[in-house]
Amino acid sequence: MIEKSVSILSVPSQETRAGFTTIERSIAAHDAVMAALPEMNSIEIGGEPSSNEPLAFPFAVAAWNLERCLFAPESATHLAATAAPVVLLSEMDNGMARTGQRHPTAEVAATLRMQYAYGVEFIELGLGSDTELEFCKDDVNEKGFHGNAVMAKVALSQPFMIRLWGERLWFMDGGDQPRVGERFAIGALIETEAGPFVAVSTHLESATTAPYRERQVKELIDALDEAFPAMPVLIGGDLNTGNHAGGDFEAEGLFAMSAARGFTRHGGPIELMTTRPSLITRWPERAMKLDWFLTRGLKIGESRIIPSLDATGRPLSDHDLITCTVEGFE
Repeated sequence: MIEKSVSILSVPSQETRAGFTTIERSIAAHDAVMAALPEMNSIEIGGEPSSNEPLAFPFAVAAWNLERCLFAPESATHLAATAAPVVLLSEMDNGMARTGQRHPTAEVAATLRMQYAYGVEFIELGLGSDTELEFCKDDVNEKGFHGNAVMAKVALSQPFMIRLWGERLWFMDGGDQPRVGERFAIGALIETEAGPFVAVSTHLESATTAPYRERQVKELIDALDEAFPAMPVLIGGDLNTGNHAGGDFEAEGLFAMSAARGFTRHGGPIELMTTRPSLITRWPERAMKLDWFLTRGLKIGESRIIPSLDATGRPLSDHDLITCTVEGFE
């Protein structure tokens, strides 16, 4: 569990990043490099909470894979409409050419008047896929960061980051998206009128099968149980359920495994998918149910799927936004 926090993440030089392409393709070599990079072992804390009071029940939590976050102002407006005081984000760029070298997490948090914790999932060694190149005005990434975040209108306490088990798939063979890094979860304690709960934003691996993701969730729960025993937990994000299974999300063993550990899943109406064609992912036939909350020790009311379209009908992401209502502690 990574607990070191900084106000601004370190940035590896262009020369250092260019050198990543020459590293031996092995987990050991990859992890030796990872261990020496402060930006991969720190959490950036920014923004300011807008309330000193604990959250009162009921309140909403939003989770959204923002697919790089091409449109930060519009995405913040979309999130503001949910009135959720806790937001879990994934696929958030930071210093990438395709998103104008901006830091969209910081922009969204500033608009929503929230504090955020941001961590780097991958250092991108290229500019992205063919469709992402269309958004690049520069031919280099200033930082190359891509990650996840948790943010809230109240202060984040004890922020942490947990690297999930994996086989460094994007480093071994990333195709047109070579990367250094691994999937992870980022979270913090958030105070409510009944006491704190653990809020976790995560992003499971897409380029693999269900047993791989089940192990990722199992070991995440193991780590949370060790660090925060008997505390209510909410995990939310893109669990990539159904990938390499023809879209059959029920083929995922992570649901039964997490249920055996006391967790309940919530993802809006079971028949509604959570993906859509976007400006980056232009697959009109692609419809999958990838996005979920897993909760334990919390009374959850309605969960919803909110189309990720801005006021003009433009897609903000290839994932729809999901929310759930936390009514209290069990």
